[in-house]
Amino acid sequence: MKQNRREFLKVAGLAAVGAGLAVGCGRRRPEEPPVVETPPEEPPVPAEPVKPSGPHRMVLRFYPYELQLRHTFTVSSYSRTTTPGVQVEIDYEGFTGYGEASMPPYLGQSVESVTAFLHRVHLRQFADPFCLEDIMAYVDSLSPGDSAAKAAVDIALHDLVGKMLGAPWYRIWGYNPGKAPSTTFTIGIDTPEVVKEKTLECADKFNILKVKVGTDADEEMITTIRSVTELPLAVDANQGWTDRFLALDKIYWLRDHGVVLVEQPLPVDRYDDLAWLRERSPLPIFGDESVQGIEDVNRAVGLFDGINIKLMKCGGLRNAHKMVDLARGLGLKVMLGCMTETSCAVTAAAQLSPAVDFADLDGNLLISNDLFDGVGLSHGKLVLPDRPGIGVVKI
Repeated sequence: MKQNRREFLKVAGLAAVGAGLAVGCGRRRPEEPPVVETPPEEPPVPAEPVKPSGPHRMVLRFYPYELQLRHTFTVSSYSRTTTPGVQVEIDYEGFTGYGEASMPPYLGQSVESVTAFLHRVHLRQFADPFCLEDIMAYVDSLSPGDSAAKAAVDIALHDLVGKMLGAPWYRIWGYNPGKAPSTTFTIGIDTPEVVKEKTLECADKFNILKVKVGTDADEEMITTIRSVTELPLAVDANQGWTDRFLALDKIYWLRDHGVVLVEQPLPVDRYDDLAWLRERSPLPIFGDESVQGIEDVNRAVGLFDGINIKLMKCGGLRNAHKMVDLARGLGLKVMLGCMTETSCAVTAAAQLSPAVDFADLDGNLLISNDLFDGVGLSHGKLVLPDRPGIGVVKI
């Protein structure tokens, strides 16, 4: 039976994923002529299906998109009402993959740096979107940083390939969507009145809350929340505590007030103090700012009980998936987090959620101008969409 091109790509891609290999991978050699943007008058007809060639190339598009927060968001070191972002699209063979870069202040990246990086990404040199390892190795080679820009390309590629396969990535990876955990919902630092109002808005929709701490008002934050809900709490100090003895005292107090984990209690360069604190803490300690990419996972052993993986830090789903497996192998717990993002990047991260211990995937819930419909919630538990790719549709 004669196969059309789209059917062949789907079958070939499924076989490649099953074998752990990509078929037809490769870039044009430098000596080859430039890619022709329009089909030749009489394209050669191969005797059997082969990898995409000639005009069949990926087209990368991107544009800035500023995220508007529903409330002023305050952590121990800054406040903001917006977050800069860049939306990415990759077209190929009638499919479109969506991706996103989100740049909160501490990442040190901007719309200008992301768009400058994306202008350097030339995907037309690759004949086959299924060659994710080759393509992302090339993207990674373009600079030592730019993690958010790389994540945007990676997410869009995964969305594209998943759509071509006709399957969501949690199924491609073999995860059970029923094992997706509850997500925390974040309460930022604010006055007691505002904290109480925010807590009342969300307490009946979630099973666990995340509270930003790291200031002199930590106890006031927790007691204010405790005045309106008994939900379990996770706290994130965002490096805001500087004395290890004071940090340990705070953790014991927090444990007695229903806190179940502590995230990044001390600055990232305080290795000896982090190890000391982790050894004595009655609560599990997770590294966030200390764990950016896969190279930091091994260093987390002994400093933390678990790590917080975020696509914008590590460069996308490809690296995040590897970090989950490595952390598991090292005996570390895993939290899956996000920045302030649309449902595009949050739903992409959620594809990994059945494989982790904790999820902090609420970035899309904090904004008022989401561009996508994606991951859902049922009584605080993540509900993964049964759509191909990363599972989003543009709205």
